[in-house]
Amino acid sequence: MDRRQTKTRQAIIDAFVRLLAKHSYEKISVKDIIDAADIGRSTFYSHFETKDELARKMCLMLFKHIFSHTIPPCSTHNFSDVQPTAENRIAHILYHLRDKRQYYLGIINYDEGSLFLRFFREYMQENLRIIVAGPNRLKIAQVPEDFLISHIASSFIGMVRWWLKNNMRQTPEQVASFYMTLINPAIAEFESKQEPQE
Repeated sequence: MDRRQTKTRQAIIDAFVRLLAKHSYEKISVKDIIDAADIGRSTFYSHFETKDELARKMCLMLFKHIFSHTIPPCSTHNFSDVQPTAENRIAHILYHLRDKRQYYLGIINYDEGSLFLRFFREYMQENLRIIVAGPNRLKIAQVPEDFLISHIASSFIGMVRWWLKNNMRQTPEQVASFYMTLINPAIAEFESKQEPQE
């Protein structure tokens, strides 16, 4: 993607974010986004197939940053000098959701979080090993992998929505600790079923 395309893509995202600050997700149309970004319809569709696809790409950008192999330092927090753990990564994503709430809260709140949940589950399916530590291929005997992914993703959305209802009073570290206290037994069970690669 060349510089002009990158600039246009960012203009579309920025226009969508501005609209999300004023309107609920379901009330924003592609035409609204096109008008706010001051671009043609064909330009929008050359970057995103639908409004949901735009939201999906925004969320995947977040997930890719959050679950990178190393946690980069950010302006409001820094986990780069500590061992990356699932709890640190959860706190990291919560900082981003808080700091860039105008980007994501409209998507999280839409349809009880089902859209964001779908995107998060999709990313988890491709990157489960980043969440549950261990370089080996993960296997499980009693709990299917897709069930574990669904459980982790659904409980993550529940955690975020609980935090929002409490006006984000707790720190990201506190909420991440609450979450991992509940999710660790599932991860431990999953990890206990790992089989080393030949």
